Amino acid sequence: MESWITDFMEEFGYLGIFLMIALENLFPPIPSEIVLSFGGFMTTQSDLTVTGVVIASTLGAVVGAIALFYIGRLLDVERLERIVERWGHLLRTDKEDIHKANAWFHRYGIWTVFFCRMVPIVRSLISIPAGMAKMNFPLFLLFTAVGSLIWNMVLVNLGAALGASWSKVLEYMSVYQDIVIVIVGALLIVGAVWFFRRNRSQKA
Repeated sequence: MESWITDFMEEFGYLGIFLMIALENLFPPIPSEIVLSFGGFMTTQSDLTVTGVVIASTLGAVVGAIALFYIGRLLDVERLERIVERWGHLLRTDKEDIHKANAWFHRYGIWTVFFCRMVPIVRSLISIPAGMAKMNFPLFLLFTAVGSLIWNMVLVNLGAALGASWSKVLEYMSVYQDIVIVIVGALLIVGAVWFFRRNRSQKA
């Protein structure tokens, strides 16, 4: 898949980057890390610029997120679970990812949309619970655009800085994803302990 992605981007330039990132939101097996870091590398070998790649990828992210937002408007959790049970192996996601994105959104509200734009896998899925919760659409667009812009700027600039070694970004992202999982797990444990203690003190 990596070869197909990079060939497509080389052939279509900014348009290819826009389409790949929009599709990445809808089809998580296309990793944004590859698209963005290779896009950064392309700025060292072609007429593409870092600014242009960041703009094209951010527009693509917003378009893809809007599509998922309106899909969320049409769904509930149970219906989404049935879809994931059938197609999750192709979409690189499972029911746990859906519940995680949904729980994060309802716990932290609009800020979840912003911060989750910088978390692999969840960055795409968070648009669905936002749509299901009928989040204010202008706010959704704003937080999606800003969060995606930061994520895109970091990865595109990393790709440009590493040049021909752009694929090392994938190694960094693997470590980053592990760190995020540990942090999220720790926060969930702390939250569960706090919730348990609060309930116990109220009963007492």
